Amino acid sequence: MAKNAGGVLLPVSADPGKGDGEAALFKGSAMTRRGAVAALSYMSCSVLLVMFNKAALSSYKFPCANVITLLQMVCSTCLLYVLRRLKIISFTNSETSVPSDSLFFVPFRILLRTSPLSLSYLLYMLASMESVRGVNVPMYTTLRRTTVAFTMTMEYFLAKQKHTPPIIGSVALIVFGAFIAGARDLSFDARGYAIVFVANITTAVYLATINRIGKSSGLNSFGLMWCNGLVCGPAVLFLTYIQGDLKKTIEFPYLYSPGFQVVLLFSCILAFLLNYTIFWNTILNSALTQSMCGNLKDFFTVGLGWVLFGGLPFDLLNVIGQGLGFVGSGMYAYCKIKGK
Repeated sequence: MAKNAGGVLLPVSADPGKGDGEAALFKGSAMTRRGAVAALSYMSCSVLLVMFNKAALSSYKFPCANVITLLQMVCSTCLLYVLRRLKIISFTNSETSVPSDSLFFVPFRILLRTSPLSLSYLLYMLASMESVRGVNVPMYTTLRRTTVAFTMTMEYFLAKQKHTPPIIGSVALIVFGAFIAGARDLSFDARGYAIVFVANITTAVYLATINRIGKSSGLNSFGLMWCNGLVCGPAVLFLTYIQGDLKKTIEFPYLYSPGFQVVLLFSCILAFLLNYTIFWNTILNSALTQSMCGNLKDFFTVGLGWVLFGGLPFDLLNVIGQGLGFVGSGMYAYCKIKGK
């Protein structure tokens, strides 16, 4: 936890040594109240961020997804720097573990130790941002639901974590529903679908890496976000430069449009909050729970996407597939809350 000047506690990670005594959601539940708050916070931020990113890339037809990623990264890093310099937050679980006058607020060895997490975050950010462009919002959320299968696989290989038959069954139902929903997508785009699946793989690697490195690095959620920004920011800047995205951005006709600037502003704010809640939720709960939260929030993403952006004609198979996915997510949530 981090304290601000007024003594208010800001949730940043699972407090060491307090996990066993933390209040459960209700008697017999495997999820704590803080875990439930973290999950709900993530779902809210994720729904809103998809809407604003979609508005920038599709409604305004902004051609440079990597520039949005760069802006989000720069804003997050600058905000973290100011908050840490003012001592409103800390980057570690122990205030005395890192000198306050350290150049980067964390030792260089910690930066190296978290570099696999930062690299997986870079791939996750770039693939996720590009994936939202090529498909409509309902189908985007449908295909993204298959991430849970990739996450379960990565958890097994990276952390040797095994799951019970009910959990495996709920994941299988979600994946089956995703394929049913996309069986007759009239707006099928092979490239768009491929990018979404690449985003699924990078997301699974990123979440599993958070679970593996995040808990052992000594850094809290803010500290992990800070390291990601320091490592990935220069890489994204170099990428946008060699691709000519910075020039395209300067020449973009809506660059000075108040509407477009508001969309970018909210996109940057929500990206910061989303990254924070991803760390918080994954550390408090698990990588698979984080993926399942992504499925549960899709109900709202699909509804808002249909209303605001359209792009997917009504189809019975799609509705059935969406329903199966939500049932599978509900099954997982039930098993998690009940401790099965």
